[in-house]
Amino acid sequence: MSKKNQDQSRGRLRGSYVTLVISISLVLFLLGVLGLVLINARGLSDYFRESLSFSVMLDEEAKEADIRMLQKDLDAKPYVKLTEYVSKEAAASKLKQDLGEDFVNFLGYNPLSPSIDVYLYAGYTSPDSVTKIEKYIHGYPFVKDVYYQESLLYLINENVRKISLFLVVISVFLFFIAMTIINNTIRLSVYSKRFLIRTMQLVGATRGFIRKPFLIRGAVQGLVAGLIAIILLLGLIYMVEREFFTLLSFQSLSMLLMLAATVIFTGIILTVISTFFSVNRYLSIPEDKLYM
Repeated sequence: MSKKNQDQSRGRLRGSYVTLVISISLVLFLLGVLGLVLINARGLSDYFRESLSFSVMLDEEAKEADIRMLQKDLDAKPYVKLTEYVSKEAAASKLKQDLGEDFVNFLGYNPLSPSIDVYLYAGYTSPDSVTKIEKYIHGYPFVKDVYYQESLLYLINENVRKISLFLVVISVFLFFIAMTIINNTIRLSVYSKRFLIRTMQLVGATRGFIRKPFLIRGAVQGLVAGLIAIILLLGLIYMVEREFFTLLSFQSLSMLLMLAATVIFTGIILTVISTFFSVNRYLSIPEDKLYM
């Protein structure tokens, strides 16, 4: 009967360890997901801002050599990511596809002008920067106009600022939630060992001696939970890249390794710190309160 009780006790103990590790790993997984979002937030904002372009409308009488000179000049600028020359014929063909009608035959001539579509790097897509670039381009005599969607450009930049602030607030909030959950989970685990701690005190064990096995176990639990969280994150990354590769791509190995190390380190540190304070609490608690 005694052996059966011991086996049941060991089974419950192993079950509590598994539950503890799974709980911590899920919390670390959520922190890892947040880390992935933060890593890719800038990439996503850059993707949307760099997908915007403005069109440099050219004079119909402009010489091809002058147009090529302007395009090369723009390509050489540090703020220009890409330029595309659109001839009158190409512009008419695209508009024909959009309208679904051959307006050139209807009008009897092609009213469109040749243009150069300019794509900027994300750091130069603010309205002020675009205004300065626009003034520079207008310095060419064969440039008729520079067209871009100012309202859309302002809206994207404003939303990027709001989303960045929101992510920072959410990051801090979730980190404190994670600390609270892990701390409470560890405290419940140590609570079940409170009588063992008292017994060790009664036989003369020092505080450091009592704390040591708990801290080592906490570090191992944090390490295992961190590894499980990394496995879950890798599965998530695989699924996201397969479905949304054009928007999200986690190809920066150094960033992923840094994130993995951060998740594991966070798991170990939080479990060790929580274990330290939880054990200290039962090292100092009066004996009559052990039964509460």
